[in-house]
Amino acid sequence: MALLELTNVHTYYGGIHALKGLSITVNEGEVVTLIGSNGAGKSTTLKTICGQTRAKEGKVIFNGKDITQMRTHDIALAGIAHVPEGRRIFPKLTVRENLEMGAFSVSDKTVIEEGIERAFAYFPRLKERISQKGGTMSGGEQQMLAIARGLMMKPKILMLDEPSMGLAPILVEQIFDIVTELNKEGMTILLVEQNANQALSVAHRGYVIQTGEIILQDDAQTLLMNPQVREAYLA
Repeated sequence: MALLELTNVHTYYGGIHALKGLSITVNEGEVVTLIGSNGAGKSTTLKTICGQTRAKEGKVIFNGKDITQMRTHDIALAGIAHVPEGRRIFPKLTVRENLEMGAFSVSDKTVIEEGIERAFAYFPRLKERISQKGGTMSGGEQQMLAIARGLMMKPKILMLDEPSMGLAPILVEQIFDIVTELNKEGMTILLVEQNANQALSVAHRGYVIQTGEIILQDDAQTLLMNPQVREAYLA
């Protein structure tokens, strides 16, 4: 069943036509990856889904509801968590305070505490840093915090934008192991990545985007073996 569906979406930045009739589908329980080079439209796709940038044409359907013109915070409340490129944690807040910000709509303190404990189960290192300010942590720790914050509201879909960016290879492996673990526990994930090899290794299906258009789509293993993909993104 399609949990998220974009149909013929056109998005503009002023006069720049960023997404040109883009259509993608994410089924419940899948990991779907969107790969492409810098400026291809990957981040714009996620921003369009969560309402930070509005589609001028086309539709975004989530869980059977048209969210194309819905307000961003209402989209978050509907069950879409967006972990943006560059992590975007609150550097002057502690790990705990960052996690609490992720549960901005939750008033039940017991539920918040359960969410924090769940985050620590996925990311034990965050528990060791619970009182440390986010801006003083390593890049890998900040990425863990950004993902954990996104999970605080128990989203129906987790959208990750370049989670491996700027990380050492061993930390990249850890992040993708967590993506796999989350999916095994039922989380639907839309993953945007330049690291095509890693992304396709954990995904069920993938789309290749180029200058705002989908140029290839297939199951992940087929894309891994596609000569065009290998030459452009896996060389």
